[in-house]
Amino acid sequence: MNRIHLGEFEELVLLTVGVLYPDAYAVAITKEITAQSGRSVNVSAVHKSLYRLENKGMLTSELSDPESKRGGKRKRLFSITPFGKKALDESMELRMSLRKQIPELAFKWQIS
Repeated sequence: MNRIHLGEFEELVLLTVGVLYPDAYAVAITKEITAQSGRSVNVSAVHKSLYRLENKGMLTSELSDPESKRGGKRKRLFSITPFGKKALDESMELRMSLRKQIPELAFKWQIS
């Protein structure tokens, strides 16, 4: 079976798109990742990951209606595809499988 490969940041972006559904756009995703992880994230890195995930078929996007204020911009809204969900599920299964294989003894540190 071929495993779907997701980088750690790609996985974080993909998860955050799901969290923010149906209002997942780059700036909101950047703010949410920062708020949830405490990590400083650059919006251009998020943009790059979003388009890479879209090219891989894990996300789709569409333009929103313009904002109601004068000269309001349209936002590119992202959503997870079935393939993206499968990638997240496989990633979680692999992490949980590996975590369960660690013997408890490995977590008993001796401090000298």
